[in-house]
Amino acid sequence: MRRTEKIMKAWTFSKEGETCTVDLPHTWNALDGQDGGNDYYRGVCTYERQIARPDFGEKERVYLQFGGVNASARVLWNGECVCTHHNGYAAFRVDVTDKLRETNTLTVEADNSKNRQVYPQVADFTFYGGIYRDVELLIVPGVHFDLDHYGGNGIRVRTKVRGKTGVLHISARTNREDLAALGIEAVYTLRDAQGAVAGRARGCKAVMEIPDAHLWNGVKDPYLYRLEAQLVQDGAVIDEVTIPCGIRTFFVDADKGFFLNGASYPLRGVARHQDFKGIGNAVSEAQMDADMALIREVGANTIRLAHYQHSQYFYDLCDRYGMVVWAEIPYISEHMPEGRENTFFQMRELIAQNFNHPCIVTWGLSNEITISGKDRADMLDNHRRLQAMVKKMDPSRPTTLACYAMCHPFHPVTKITDLVAWNLYLGWYVPGLFLNDWFMRFYHWRYPRRPLGYSEYGAEGMPNLHSARPRRGDHSEEYQAKYHEYMLQCFERHPFLWGTYVWNMFDFAADARDQGGEPGMNHKGLVTFDRSIKKDSFYIYKAWWSAEPFVHLCGKRYRYRAERTTTVTVYSNQPEVSLYCNGRLVGTQKGAHAFRFRVRLEKENRIEARAGSLSDAAVLYRTLWPRPEYKVKKSSSKNWI
Repeated sequence: MRRTEKIMKAWTFSKEGETCTVDLPHTWNALDGQDGGNDYYRGVCTYERQIARPDFGEKERVYLQFGGVNASARVLWNGECVCTHHNGYAAFRVDVTDKLRETNTLTVEADNSKNRQVYPQVADFTFYGGIYRDVELLIVPGVHFDLDHYGGNGIRVRTKVRGKTGVLHISARTNREDLAALGIEAVYTLRDAQGAVAGRARGCKAVMEIPDAHLWNGVKDPYLYRLEAQLVQDGAVIDEVTIPCGIRTFFVDADKGFFLNGASYPLRGVARHQDFKGIGNAVSEAQMDADMALIREVGANTIRLAHYQHSQYFYDLCDRYGMVVWAEIPYISEHMPEGRENTFFQMRELIAQNFNHPCIVTWGLSNEITISGKDRADMLDNHRRLQAMVKKMDPSRPTTLACYAMCHPFHPVTKITDLVAWNLYLGWYVPGLFLNDWFMRFYHWRYPRRPLGYSEYGAEGMPNLHSARPRRGDHSEEYQAKYHEYMLQCFERHPFLWGTYVWNMFDFAADARDQGGEPGMNHKGLVTFDRSIKKDSFYIYKAWWSAEPFVHLCGKRYRYRAERTTTVTVYSNQPEVSLYCNGRLVGTQKGAHAFRFRVRLEKENRIEARAGSLSDAAVLYRTLWPRPEYKVKKSSSKNWI
């Protein structure tokens, strides 16, 4: 049977002639990729390790498996190149059985150099180099479910619902085509969440029906079955793959938005980058768990996993917690004619490795690809061919793309995919929050049958910057919250949007940036880069989206205020909120989401918000002059481009 041996400890890492010992996951850009200057190291670094010959049977095969090496990898086994891989975000593997010695030298040349063949090369995030996910030896039987097709596991499961019956269409790939001659059969057993058998089927192509199927119903009820796929010979199981399986249906209506299992299910959520302060992209499963916990706390029901393939562990979390997912490749910012084949390769890997995740509902072809106007005809042709390939690989899911703000609604690239969405920062990079309403109404009027989404929107917000009169470009925590209050109300006015995604759930590294007084960062997150501070804007979303009772007093970090009378804002999902100052009732308000009170400040003010048994408090001080440290040192709100 299958088994794995992790290879994570004591690698010799070499960079520009200097060596040290590192454990995986690892990136060499954990610090210089986050400090600004757009000068982080991009080049070739080497990882090397001695590996003892594993124990395996005469008929077994040994694969070397990588979870992610950014951006290109050249793998040498005992000095011989056994594979190359040009996708920094997907898994890959190679059979090394016939090359095994008692002691083996594994060398990996990881390369995040600038080039024109491998995506991404131009984008608003750091391209961390390194072996930043797991490395394993995977030992499998001689006859096994296929491991050589774009990093997939050999099993594809597509679900349908007919009345109350769930239908599974299962197809299997194996490394041998003569299973019948060998007396081997593919056998499938579906088990429910309690382990009871819910269905059985046989054959490399099979259909299984599940009466009274329990549907995977998003965050409301993310029910998962477990599919056991086995190769059986003479009554004995020789190979087995287990796949979490969610049965669901969905569709998108241009007028009414997203539907899950026949019911309206507006997709309201966040985008996520995978990096972390001081760690880069070499994040642990515990850190991914923490990210998911924060996304669940804010009440989101969907995640755009931008702008590349994420860890399998995180897709599994999305399955488990019911997060609807937009999955995409890093075909971004600039079309490179020399990189066409790489877009197809990365998309094949994305789909092959993630086809079975019930959380995924759309494949993203590209992001802001019209930033560069060069090679327009070639770019359009590439998109049309990508669209055709994706629909052939997976006709069950729609495609989408994210358009740059300056990409006009009539651009031909916006008509290629099944769905479309825009990255719009109206009210941040350009003045006029009301322009969001105008755009939505105009597009829906002009293209009433074309499903529209908001793939990115947001504003920079620094928890150390504050203003009594927040305005666009000041990077204050108060303006970010004001912006998001408007956007939530705007989306409520336009229910036809199939999905909306805050940019971003977390601050993330973009080494080319220098804004907000902290270079190397994009500060549009609802949570800080180190995940230590939930900004006030986090709580306005929680007030709209979450059923968990809470009350949050905004402006806790805006402690020193120069105004005689100040506005205190409270976010809550409770119907009534009271505010107290130094023990005296300021007022009680009924309403929803946001509550505002005018408070006359004394020298020291203990402010407390109450909603039933819930409370939150802060101490504010009145000063003679505004604090200079609350004002941004560099106030430009221009983009990174």
